Order: sequence, then structure tokens, then C-alpha cells
Amino acid sequence: MSANRLIYLPIGGAGEVGMNCYVYGYGPAQDERLIVIDLGVTFPDMGSSPGVDLIMPDMTWLEENRDRIEAIFITHAHEDHVGAVGHLWPKLRVPVYARPFTAAIARLKMEEAGHPTDAIRVTGPRPAVTEAGPFKVQYVPVSHSIPESAALIIDTPVGRIVHTADFKLDGTPVVGEPFNPQEWHAIANEAGGVKVLACDSTNVFSPHPGRSEATLAQPIQALIEGREGMFVATTFASNVARLKTLAEAGRAAGRSICLLGRAMRRMIEVAVETGILTDFPSVISPEDAAELPRGHVMLIVTGSQGERRAATAQLSRGKYLGIELKEGDAFLFSSKTIPGNERDVLRIWNALSEKGVEVIDDRGGLYHVSGHANRPDLEAIHDLMRPKILLPMHGEHRHLREHAGMVAGKGIAAAIAANGTMVDVTGDTPKIAGHVETGRVYLDGAVLVGALDGVVRDRIRLALNGLVMVTAIMDEDDRPLGDAWVELMGLPETGKTGRPLADRIEADLTEYLDRADERVLTDDDKLEEALRRIARQVAMEEIGKKPEVVVVVSRLMAD
Repeated sequence: MSANRLIYLPIGGAGEVGMNCYVYGYGPAQDERLIVIDLGVTFPDMGSSPGVDLIMPDMTWLEENRDRIEAIFITHAHEDHVGAVGHLWPKLRVPVYARPFTAAIARLKMEEAGHPTDAIRVTGPRPAVTEAGPFKVQYVPVSHSIPESAALIIDTPVGRIVHTADFKLDGTPVVGEPFNPQEWHAIANEAGGVKVLACDSTNVFSPHPGRSEATLAQPIQALIEGREGMFVATTFASNVARLKTLAEAGRAAGRSICLLGRAMRRMIEVAVETGILTDFPSVISPEDAAELPRGHVMLIVTGSQGERRAATAQLSRGKYLGIELKEGDAFLFSSKTIPGNERDVLRIWNALSEKGVEVIDDRGGLYHVSGHANRPDLEAIHDLMRPKILLPMHGEHRHLREHAGMVAGKGIAAAIAANGTMVDVTGDTPKIAGHVETGRVYLDGAVLVGALDGVVRDRIRLALNGLVMVTAIMDEDDRPLGDAWVELMGLPETGKTGRPLADRIEADLTEYLDRADERVLTDDDKLEEALRRIARQVAMEEIGKKPEVVVVVSRLMAD
């Protein structure tokens, strides 16, 4: 029997921001008992994943080893940590543990997907312990940009793991628990100290200490008071503390508050139901907001990342729920634009500008604070925890490398482990133990499709190249019945000769059908390939592009 080992394996979230899913295992090599940390999503873009609704980590390796999984632990209720629960839980079918607020969000996702909610189990913060095979797991409250965020203390037979998840050092977070250094000192000094620190790397390049959420209220209030028209602010729907800060600032400035966006309203409702939020300012309906003088209204809206169907985008295009922005109004982005979303945000910014709306972002650092630890804060955590091994996570590869470099010369061994890299952390030095296949799965409408299934690839090809539909009918004697005909999608109607493109392709196809020999005319595969080649050649001559071509050959059958 092989010796037991402790392993770490990121499935998603390491080498990227989003789609978090991490695995820890302990036991004989290739037969370790496993726990999974988080089941998150990331969001598509029109360039790489057109038409896709959500992107999730590929569960193939976990499915193949499902009988080894003890439980899933969700650290907090952000979409990149809990958003895939309703879609991926059926592949694993093990208990899911979370704190009350996060559990409520997870249950909603399970309900929407038609899965049993009793799979979601509520656990409390430390000193409560959840035993899962060889692991003893404690939830430790941390400050972040959503209530009830938690790090995980994972005690194993060979030492303690601290999995920070997303966190910041905020002693006054407005909503949720503050960071408690005394608690973390105790964690560092228990159980023989910290063996492994798996740590958030998002803001490793930010050189200044992080700021508290409590610093935003006065600047935002002053900003609102200086405006005469309608005031609109957008932030992440899940940032309950920021929603409260914005609403209280608006109320203090003499404004009635209106929330626009289903996700935002639902998040507030869950926060109230679970006791996280007890004193959120009263709000008015969109109908009432539309009737009030513009200088008396503040809208708080979804869509800070440029989402096309969210309230921000719809307001930029025209009326939304009877409300229209006009010249003299002001719009605040109280958020940081996630890399990759810049184009969508700028599109909305320009649309608002064309309406005469003043757009304000956080370039001055007054109206937004990050929910992640900056570089000095990470250094403080390293010094506080004094781990033997650092595993940077939650970041692009450049973030992981930079984070690993921070502990050089401090007596802390670090491993850069991107998705699919299995690391053996049994000893005091991390060792690469192998690699597993990882990737992405797309939620496309109501079904999951693999990144390698060809669905999205074909969609991209259609978007880039356009489509030619060719139809040919063959009679009972395998001769052409009439001319071939062509339909175009996403292509110019005329080419450089001035002739209609469809007519030119049809003429060449019909000419070929009239002279093709029997070996081609009687073989569907050969015929389709020949017609496809001709259609692409003509298109290249006329418009300089080789489109995608679909050929339909129909044959009449003799009685």
C-alpha cells in the first residue's frame, strides 16, 4: 500500500480570474479522499464565446473520481464561487456546505435548476467543525465585498491548510464581519502552525494598502449633493455593503432611492431574510421614481460590467421601466472594471455621453474600494500566518508568479500551480505530482456543451466568415432537377463584378452539375464536397472571403 499524501489541485480559478474550483486530497496516491472548494462561473464575451450564457470548469476529472469526494465547501456567494452549483452539482451529488447567507443563494440556484435543496447544508463559523473524511474544516469570517465571506481552515493528518478565498483587511466593512487579527494570530499558532497557505492573488500588483468600505460614504454623499439632475450609480449586485453605502449616501443627500435590476433586488432580499442586513434605507418603485422631480431621485442599478441585458445598458439605449436619462443627469461607476469587460463598459459610457449624461468613474480613488487584499496586505498575511508553503490562487498566471516571488528569501516555499496542476504538499516543499485535463464547459441556453464539442467554434466561424446555403435536387436517374439555388447569410449581396453574389454562385454550381460525371453525381459525399469547393472559390473571387458552406442534396426516389 502506497504512503498517504496531501495534494492540491486547481480545476478553475488558477491562471484566470473567475470560475473558481479547487480540490484538496489526502490518502494513498491516486486514491485520496477529496474535498472541493467552490463551484464558480465566469462570463462570456462576444469575441471568444458568442451566444454563451455562462462558462464553468470542466468536471470530467471530478466526475471520474466522484466516489472519492467527501463534500463541497462554498466560501462565499459571489458568482465566480457559487454560480455553477445548480449546473454542476448533479455531476458530483455530494453534500454542499456554506454559511447561512451563502447557503440561501446556493439554494436559490438549486431551485432554479430543479435540484433538491437539501443538498445544501448550513454550517456556522469557527469553532464549528465539519468533518469530511480525513479533513476537519472550519469557516473563518473575513471581510470582502459580500456578506459572510469566509476563509477555510482545513486540518489534515499532516498539517493545517489555510484557504483564504477572497479577502481584504477591512476592520469597518459596513456590512459583514470585520477582519479580526487576533483570530488569525490564534489560527497561526494552533495545531503546529500553518503548513499550507492557499492565498488570493487578485491585487498583488496594487502597491498601496487596501482601504475600508467605510471611507466611501462621505465622498459619495458630497458627489450626489453637487448634482441637480437624476443621479445613478452602478456596482456589483452582490456587493451588499456598497449598495448600503450608496443608498445611505443618497438618502443623506435628500434623494429617494430606487433599485433597478432583478439580481440586485434578490440579493438585498436574501440579505434581509438571513439577518445580514437590518437597516437598508426604504426604496421606491420605478413608477414612483419616474413621477418625482429628477433632482429628488437616485437610481442604483445593475450592469457595472457592461452586461447587455442589465439595467445600465438598457438605460444607455433608451427608456427602462419608464425611466429615461437626460442631459444634466450623472452616472457613477462605483466598481472596478474586470479585465476583458472594458469594451462593453466604454460602449455604455459613450452612449450615456451622447445623451448628455456626466459619467464618473473611480480614477480618483474616491468612490470604490476593492474587496481583495493589496500587495502590502498580502505581505502582512504571509508574516502573520508564517506558512511552510504558499500556493498563490485566484488570479491570472502573471498574478500567481508575482505572488510566489513575494516570499522568496522568507523561508517560505512557493509553487505556481495553474489549472490542472496537481501539487504534492505532504512535505515542507511542494512537488508537482502530475497534471489532469481541465477546461471549460459552456451553458448555451438550457444545455451544457464542452469547449471542444465544436458548437462555439462553429459559431465563431459563422460570425467571421458568413454562410452560404446550397441546395441541389437530383431526380430518379441521379441527374440535376433544375438549377442549384443559394441563400446567403452575413455576406454582401453583390461582389466586385457588380453581379448578385448568389446569382454568380448559382450559375457556377449549375454549370458544374450539368457536366459532372456519374461517379460524382451518384455519391453524396463527393457531390457535396465539389459544390462546397465551387461556392467558396466564387465567393473568394467576388468578395475576398471564403464563407462557411452548407450543402443539402435531395434525391427523388423512384416508386
